[in-house]
Amino acid sequence: MELDKIDRAILIAIQADGRATNASLAETVGLSETPCARRLKRLEAEGYIEGYRAILSKSALKLGLVAFALLRFGVHDRQLADRFEREIQAIPRIISCHNISGSADYLLEIVARDLDDYGTFLRDVLRALPGVTSVESTLSLREVKRNAGLPMP
Repeated sequence: MELDKIDRAILIAIQADGRATNASLAETVGLSETPCARRLKRLEAEGYIEGYRAILSKSALKLGLVAFALLRFGVHDRQLADRFEREIQAIPRIISCHNISGSADYLLEIVARDLDDYGTFLRDVLRALPGVTSVESTLSLREVKRNAGLPMP
């Protein structure tokens, strides 16, 4: 089904505040509550909304370092890549992982307490992952823009 202007407004509003009540959401998009709730359920059922979550504070959780790691494989084998991807899923401090094109095979976003903590993680965990032959790290100095949600076409 095509998204209309109201559907897009609902998606924009819910990205900004996933805890918005149906009443406030309806008011924001200019609908009464029942049709707004129906549309929201339809958007969920059709897969436009995958879920809801809270954004946690890295500083409150004492995770002061964000690193981006480029991982390279020596051998490109499907079974090895599958094993690597399964293991990545079980490591909480890796907050995103992308299979990429270019000179590296994967790009990981990782959080750590500090540089020493990241160094230990790099040595003991990243370099020990199946298939990994090299790791290149880039450290974030500050976050300029946080994931603000997807743009609406």
